[in-house]
Amino acid sequence: MCYRILARAFSAVVTYHNKENRAKGGGICVANHTSPIDVIILACDACYAMVGQVHAGFTGMIQRAMSRSEAHIWFQRSEVKDRQAVSNRLKEHVSDPDKLPILIFPEGTCINNTSVMMFKKGSFEVGGTIYPVAIKYDARFGDAFWNSSKYNMIQYLLLMMTSWAIVCDVWYLPPMHRKEGEAAVEFANRVKHEIAQKGGLVDLLWDGQLKRMTVKEDFKKEQQKEYSKLLKVE
Repeated sequence: MCYRILARAFSAVVTYHNKENRAKGGGICVANHTSPIDVIILACDACYAMVGQVHAGFTGMIQRAMSRSEAHIWFQRSEVKDRQAVSNRLKEHVSDPDKLPILIFPEGTCINNTSVMMFKKGSFEVGGTIYPVAIKYDARFGDAFWNSSKYNMIQYLLLMMTSWAIVCDVWYLPPMHRKEGEAAVEFANRVKHEIAQKGGLVDLLWDGQLKRMTVKEDFKKEQQKEYSKLLKVE
């Protein structure tokens, strides 16, 4: 009910497709990530336990309030111990079918509603059933992408509330399982491809965090190597 009230504040118009594929208890729901309101959009139709980066300020206040009602998992990416603890808690969670499905955005950052970028492999290593979800916003009515380098959370929410409407489609895809002998990265890419295809998004291998950090030398060399293959020397 609370999430539906929040959705009304954004004048959200959401169409849910294939509801029979909604995540079930003990599973992991993974979706592409455009905006913090992705959580509200999905939680209007089902209940989830959340996993995400610890935030300060207004967002942190919301996280603390949410933790009073459900066993959500918040962590610091920079802390190795936190990453291990999250992995252990995820494995414990998916082993209990009576617990709420976990909602994870494997990109780890908001992407601009045109593409799906690299999925972090962590959530695909813990086992259990993966329930993919594709979210696509209609930018003609309001741009839902949160450019966190340009707007803080309060500014962003005000923009959303004063937009004409937030119109989006949500597709629940059939559940997926890791194949025997399949690496976690391969499984993550397979799920990402299905989400991109259903949502009409571009499937990219780039790390979404590149917008906040410098490109690794290994990645540069790999791209240079691929480009060199295009050059034909007689």
